[in-house]
Formats: sequence, C-alpha cells, structure tokens
Amino acid sequence: MEFSCDSKTFRRGPQWIPEGCNVDPCTGSLSLSNGTKHEVEAQTFVYYDDYWIRFYAPPADSLEARKNLIESLTRRTFHHTEHGINTPGHALDCAREAFERESDPRKKRVNAAMLAGALFNRATDIFRIVVDLGANGVNVSRDNELMQECGQCFKEALELGKQVKHYSGQEGIDELWGEPFRAFSVPIEQFYESRFIKIAQAMRNIDNVAQEMKNVLAPLPSFEGAIDLINYFANAAKYECETMRSDAINNFIIWPEFVSASERLAEFPGQPYRDPDMPAWLHNTGIKLLYDGKSLIEWVALARVPMPRSTELFTTECKEFEAATRRIRRPLAKVK
Repeated sequence: MEFSCDSKTFRRGPQWIPEGCNVDPCTGSLSLSNGTKHEVEAQTFVYYDDYWIRFYAPPADSLEARKNLIESLTRRTFHHTEHGINTPGHALDCAREAFERESDPRKKRVNAAMLAGALFNRATDIFRIVVDLGANGVNVSRDNELMQECGQCFKEALELGKQVKHYSGQEGIDELWGEPFRAFSVPIEQFYESRFIKIAQAMRNIDNVAQEMKNVLAPLPSFEGAIDLINYFANAAKYECETMRSDAINNFIIWPEFVSASERLAEFPGQPYRDPDMPAWLHNTGIKLLYDGKSLIEWVALARVPMPRSTELFTTECKEFEAATRRIRRPLAKVK
C-alpha cells in the first residue's frame, strides 16, 4: 500500500481517470456521476463527491443479513458515543421512568441518552428474535406487532439520539446514531449507498481539518517538518475511513499505518530554536493545536461521518492561534 504525502494527489493521476472522463483543468475534479465504479489494481472503487472510495458489495437483502448489519451498527454506535448509555433492552421501563422523573437539564440529557440506548438495544433484541423465528419457519411480516414495536423503538431512539454526544463530549453525532434505524427501514443496497456518501463527506472533513492545520503552521519556522506529517496522517486517515474491519487483507496494512502516522504526528516536538522571537507559551499552544487537529481527524476517520461542530471549534482555535502569531514583534529585515 503506497501513501502519497500530498492530500491533493490522493487517488489522482492517470489510473484514476476512467476512459472518456473529462477533468476540470482548474479544480482537477472529474466530470463523473456519483456511484460510478472503477477498477484499479484489481480492486473496485466507487466515486462520490470527488472521492474514490473502496467499494464493498452489499450482501443479499435477507433478514439474516439485515440482523447482522443492525447488530454491527449498534455496537459501532455505542463504541463512538459517550460512556454509560449502553443500557440493556430489558431495562427500558426503568430508563424511561428515570428520564421522565428527572428535572435537572444536564442530568435529563444523560437520562435521555440512556433511554435512547435502551430503545436501541430493545429494537435489536426484537429483530434478533424475528430472525430466529424465521429460521424456524415462522414468517413475521412487517405488519406484525413485533416488527411494529421494533420500528417504533428505533424511531424513538433516533429522536432521543439528538441528546447523545460523541465520546469527546464536543458534539452530538446524529449521522451515526441514525444508521441502525436506516438499516432496518431501507433496502440494504440503499443503505450501503448512503454510507459511501457519508464516507466521502468524512474524507472532505479530514482534508479540511488538515488544511486548517497547514494554513497556520506552515509559515512558522518552528513547525518545519510538521506539514509532511499532517499530509501523511490525513491520507492514512482517509484509507482507514473507508476500510471495513472484515477486510483482513487491507485492514492489516492500513490500521498499523494509521496508528503509526498518528503517533508520529502526536510526538512532533517542533523546533522552537528556529524562531527565537516566538514565546515558549505560544509554541506550546501550536503543539496543542497540532494534537487537537490530529484527534479530530481520528474521530472523523473512525466514526466515518463528518463532525461539523467539532470542526467549527477547531477552526476557531486555528484562527486564534494565527492571530496570536501575527502579534509577535519581529526585528525589521535588513535592507541590502
């Protein structure tokens, strides 16, 4: 697996231009329709919003496949959200009673998240029972009371999910929280298409965060060498963003690449002696900004959805740092 050090050349070049496709000379964008597939080096990729994304064919639409997908998405949702809300489905009544009883706004938000978790798990439990019944020859239609309750639990969980935060605590993560309900309610092929769209949005988010970091750090001599590390990590993050854990061939290459690139960026000490006019506290602020950007890129890559609120906060942090660096008094350049 080869990683380019320049985000602008990520999956660009002759091999990524299908025959008969035109390229905009100004933007480098391809004139392709979303959903276009293209094979490169014996692997299939699909095009969405200016990004080529590794293509995974959806499984045949069946109750068993849908159950496996919902269970996987439910586990993933809890993995990326705040702690303590993975309430078992059998505790639904207690969770609802606690939510309705609580009056403190902060505590009620947490109770809402716990109730959403219970509803999620109850819906998954019901769907698992329906699939087991089907395996034993008992067909349960969409109009059945069990299926109606399952859908209602997912729907209510989706609404309460607006109260659930990402484990960073910075924002909600509605896009991720709604995926199990979507997997229940739409054809699997349509669900996979929506995932490719979200991955493209996440890749765009990663590139934007990386660009914000480079804009403010590139002009500073004390951060010489950081830009290559940022580019490399951003591209590794985009590879990680698209790769399924079940893809053993690529996962065992990409995950170590992603982790090691993250570690190299986190350990970058800077070179403060190259800019003696920069105060130590400001240099340390730049190092913190580098770490915060790295963390945000990790969150987006692992959740595989954009995080606009966290990105907005980080952009503000970058602007404040840039303004501080411009206030440094530097000696006038000598006129030759």
